[in-house]
Amino acid sequence: MGLPNGDVHVANAVDTDTHLTSQKPLHGENIKNVSDGDDYGEQNLDDSSVDDSNSSNSNSDGDGCSDEICGEDEEKETPLDNGEQIENTVVFPPNPQLPRPEAPPGVLVVYTEAEKTVTPPFIKRSNSSPESTVRIPVPAIGKFFREKSNSLSAAITKRLSLLTDDDDVSSDKRKVNSNVTEFNLSGLKVTVTLKQQNNENEQFKGRITFFSRSNCRDSTAVRSYFRDRNLRYVEINVDVYPTREIELIERTGSSAVPQIFFNEKLFGGLVTLNSLRNCGLLEERMKDLLSRKCPDDAPAAPVYGFDDPEEEKMDELVAAVRVLRQRLPIQDRLMKMKIVKNCFSAAEMVEVLIHQFDCGRKKAVEMGKKLARRHFIHHVFGENEFEDGNHFYRFLEHEPFIPNSYNFRGSTNDLEPKAATFIGQKLAKIMSAILESYASEDGCHLDYIGISNSEEFRRYVNLVQEPQRADISTLSDSERLAFFINLHNAMVIHGVISVGHPGSAVINRRSFNSDFVYIIGGSPYSLTTIVNGVLRNNRRAPYSFTKPFASSDKRLELAFPQVNPLIHFGLCNGSKSSPPVRFFSPQGIESELRFAAREFLQRDGIQIDLAKRTVHLTRIFKWFSADYGHEKEILKWITGYLDASKAGLLSHLSSDGGAVHIVYQDYDWSVNC
Repeated sequence: MGLPNGDVHVANAVDTDTHLTSQKPLHGENIKNVSDGDDYGEQNLDDSSVDDSNSSNSNSDGDGCSDEICGEDEEKETPLDNGEQIENTVVFPPNPQLPRPEAPPGVLVVYTEAEKTVTPPFIKRSNSSPESTVRIPVPAIGKFFREKSNSLSAAITKRLSLLTDDDDVSSDKRKVNSNVTEFNLSGLKVTVTLKQQNNENEQFKGRITFFSRSNCRDSTAVRSYFRDRNLRYVEINVDVYPTREIELIERTGSSAVPQIFFNEKLFGGLVTLNSLRNCGLLEERMKDLLSRKCPDDAPAAPVYGFDDPEEEKMDELVAAVRVLRQRLPIQDRLMKMKIVKNCFSAAEMVEVLIHQFDCGRKKAVEMGKKLARRHFIHHVFGENEFEDGNHFYRFLEHEPFIPNSYNFRGSTNDLEPKAATFIGQKLAKIMSAILESYASEDGCHLDYIGISNSEEFRRYVNLVQEPQRADISTLSDSERLAFFINLHNAMVIHGVISVGHPGSAVINRRSFNSDFVYIIGGSPYSLTTIVNGVLRNNRRAPYSFTKPFASSDKRLELAFPQVNPLIHFGLCNGSKSSPPVRFFSPQGIESELRFAAREFLQRDGIQIDLAKRTVHLTRIFKWFSADYGHEKEILKWITGYLDASKAGLLSHLSSDGGAVHIVYQDYDWSVNC
């Protein structure tokens, strides 16, 4: 502030509690004046020089002073405790631009009208002013913490009340399911399922084992009972493990299934299970027989990775084939403006056979024809079986389709080919066992991960190597129909596991159906060639411009002369809108296909809207309309596979002379898992 002598007094925030006065020396002693200048802010005040009384009395409010403290520029003599007096004390009011200090308790401050209306101008703080000089009163800090504490307490109380309300609302749910405890936390919900105290698996220390067969109704009933009771069991399918049938006969005296064992004790079959369950003695019998651990003489569980010993006979021509593989000059050649890789001439092959087996040329040619019929060698263009001269052949393992063949493991199966009938039956039994263990009851959902890790699937992969050189032409019509439908469905499962499901992309589906190949009877078969080439009599696939087989293709010999429309309800493409996965027997293939068509159409294959005169059909009828005829013929064909109510509605719409609108349903291409 301005001083009388023209100097400027620089006040520090620390001195707001001190009295801004200019004093004269007291009688008998000199009072040290507050020095002004640049070093004011660095001055250290002695705590004893400013006591609490002086600090409280010096906090005057504003430009005015209390009447009890000071007057207008007048000199007063203030008595001190020690009898001394202060002479000519002059009090200067603080600068109006400085903040007003609070008045001490008990002091009345009176403002004039001018002081009330005057608003101090805003002063921008100098950048050089130290921030540390700002002082926050202690009562304000305490008030701040009290307010925050009160707000926090209110929030906690509100949250607890909300949790209490939620507990009241969900009390009925907890009563319904008392085995589930819910913990409601802020932003997190944890649901814990408690263990059942009466868990039957914990009560039984032993092991339940039963022998079964594929497609056996009694075995399915036993399996369903154990699953419904959540009982752990070991199933031994004698169709998957043929050598275990001998053990079954030794333990029971018969090959009939199912046969249930509690530890090493024979319990019986389905009849025994049902009789004891109906009379209420099953629980007591199970507790009695399964109360101890399973002994070593109980039926052993199947082990993964071990094949059953079988009589394997090498082909009689294998010796000649191995000699030819070593001695023939196999090379690439240019023929008919094409480069043919890995081939040899018939003349070269005959010469090798003559020198190796010391036979005449005619016998060597006959041996070459046998090799061709056994599918060890093929003509590079498929023109003839085997002829001596300037004709070129190659081994089966050198065919261009081998890289895409998923039933070929590095070399040709040189064992003597088994009968196609035996291979087809064994394939159906193994795949049926897979469905019984890893598919839903309706066959619409498959556990592909479980299938890929199963012993049944490992044995299937080994089995599909056997048809590489098998003679499929020996199958009857019903056997051939069941063989190719079952092979198609098995290839889809194998393809989803090996290369993944193609999804809804058209390009991926086309590649999946065309590039996933099996070698059957020395020829490549993809999903497309099986469906459209063999089962549909070499017809074009949907949205395709070419037929699967050329006119000179030998695979045409296996194509059916007429198309059976029921095949489309037995084929599964691995999607959710596809018919369920099934495997058929040659003896009942026709009845099983009719049942599959009836079940699919009854479920969701057709919907009838009588008010709008609209029939919603699966897109299978649109894609393969050539197999069913025109729309009226399709509706007439469908009527024979519907129940009485739907068949009556459809017949009414078709026969009353009005227009019937056909709308095709959306197709869900997602995987059926």
